[in-house]
Amino acid sequence: MIEKLHYSSRTTEVDGSATQIVNGYQQSTLNTDENMVKIFALIIDALALLSSAIKRLKAKSEQMYYDDIRDEKITAFYFLLVSFSHHPDAVIKAAALRLLEIFEQYGLEMKNEGFTTESSLLNSMLADYKKPQLLDTIALVPQCAEYIAALQEAQDNFETNRLSFEEAQGQEGTLENATQLKKTVLDQINGLLVPYLNVMEQLNEPVYGNFARTVAEITAANNQAVKRRKKKDNTPEDGE
Repeated sequence: MIEKLHYSSRTTEVDGSATQIVNGYQQSTLNTDENMVKIFALIIDALALLSSAIKRLKAKSEQMYYDDIRDEKITAFYFLLVSFSHHPDAVIKAAALRLLEIFEQYGLEMKNEGFTTESSLLNSMLADYKKPQLLDTIALVPQCAEYIAALQEAQDNFETNRLSFEEAQGQEGTLENATQLKKTVLDQINGLLVPYLNVMEQLNEPVYGNFARTVAEITAANNQAVKRRKKKDNTPEDGE
């Protein structure tokens, strides 16, 4: 008997397992079975939507990652300037204070702004530091040029990945989310495909047996991964 896919499976696990099942079906000779054709038409359509939803989540996750790096570079640059603003060397101290004054026009709080506002503030600040009259001042503060370059790189990386994020945001309100789509795919596999294959394998093993065993292996492997994860999550810490 084929196991049903566990409903605690992650969206990526369902996406991966369903993709394997679809690939197995497409390589089989079962496309002459009208019931299988109808079942897989539903699964394939829902799977395409699920895969797209996962890509949207990935785009959002990556943008948050690049924003976190950007925020880290902003903080590091700020504290570099604060540190050297207390330097015993009067020349270095004066240079750091001048650069810190520019930074404070924008404020460390820029990190708390939305993506667009933060980008605008950061781009403006970086443009200020690129002004020719500040080159000598920047050169006086140790590592300052390197910190500015790192901040510029972080901002460039953020903007490079911005398009895919904006596309994901634009679709977010009009399309079903990954959790809803995962349930749809699970319902179709568990409620339609698995019961049908379990019956047909017994009625006509020569025709359905190979594919039924393939699906059984895929669902069993998926469920085993879910069980291992649950067991790991429930393992007490040492000393408990």
